[in-house]
This record gives sequence, C-alpha cells and structure tokens, in this order.
Amino acid sequence: MTTSNDFKNGMIIRMNNVLYTIVEFLHVKPGKGGAFVRSKLKNLLTGSVIEKTFRGGEKVEDVTVERTPLEFSYMNVDNYVFMDNKTYEQFEVTKEKVGAVKDYIVEGIEVICYFLDNEIILIEPPISVNLKVVETQPGVKGNTVSGGSKPATLETGLIVNVPLFINENDTIKVDTRTNSYKERV
Repeated sequence: MTTSNDFKNGMIIRMNNVLYTIVEFLHVKPGKGGAFVRSKLKNLLTGSVIEKTFRGGEKVEDVTVERTPLEFSYMNVDNYVFMDNKTYEQFEVTKEKVGAVKDYIVEGIEVICYFLDNEIILIEPPISVNLKVVETQPGVKGNTVSGGSKPATLETGLIVNVPLFINENDTIKVDTRTNSYKERV
C-alpha cells in the first residue's frame, strides 16, 4: 500500500480490481480545505484514460510489475510469440492483449513486456520503429520534403501520412507515440 502523496508517472495502481498506470498527476493545496491530487489514469486493459481526484494521503494499492525486454519471434495461429534473449524462454501473447501495438511488431523487434504474477499484462513498443512501405502513390520528380503528404500503407498494415517523395519499398522511421512519419531510413 502507498498513498496518493507518493504518485509517480508510470506507477501502476489497482482500483476496483482494475490496473491503471498514472499518466500524469498534480498535487493541489488550496487555501481552504485539505490537499488533493488530480490524476489521469490509463486503464491497462482497455487503454482508456480517466481523470480521478484523490484526497491527500489517501491509500491506494500499488502494484509491482517486472519490466522485461522480449524479442518478437513469430506468429503462432492467433498468438504472438516473444522470446527472452537471456533465458531463451518463449511467451505466447494473444492478439487482444497485444492490441494496437501490433502495428509496430515485425520480426526481430524488441519490446518491453510488463509482467504481473508471471503473466504479461502490457506490451510497450520502442519509441520508433523502421517499417517498409508496401503501398503508396508514386513519387513525382520535383517533390520535396517541404511539400504535401500522402497516405502510405506499411508492412504491418498501419497507414501513416508521408512526404510526397516516399515510394513503395522505401523504409521509413515511425514514431510509435504519435503514429507519425519521422524520416526515411
């Protein structure tokens, strides 16, 4: 058990048997009344974000999770198979649990997996990934970096807007936090 005074960004807490990670928080000490903590909490299962206000010093159940880097190996029917490169232990994760992270998973990519009671509860992709463009309108000579943009379908099925000079079979770097094009690789 911990209190709302000890909140940190990224901390995982359990409320009503649901796991949340603290996205942001703010300690408020008004002139009248007791202090309180405004927070934004992200549900680890659904990804939805809620706002919750805690009284200062209110007890909350913090959860200790283990962060382990795992490498994606292959798809096994409906499951993603990840491997720990230190122990060579393999873990199967369902499509539902992988969720939107599937848009960044290609063979050999390393992700951070959060374990609670020896079960993967969350998968975090790297900040940026290199993905191959499989479909886009052809580039036209004279298009520049400062020009417009066009949609491009990547090897994982993700669609991002790219500059006009990007062609099929180009490899681009994508920011996983914003789903946006960063640069051509």
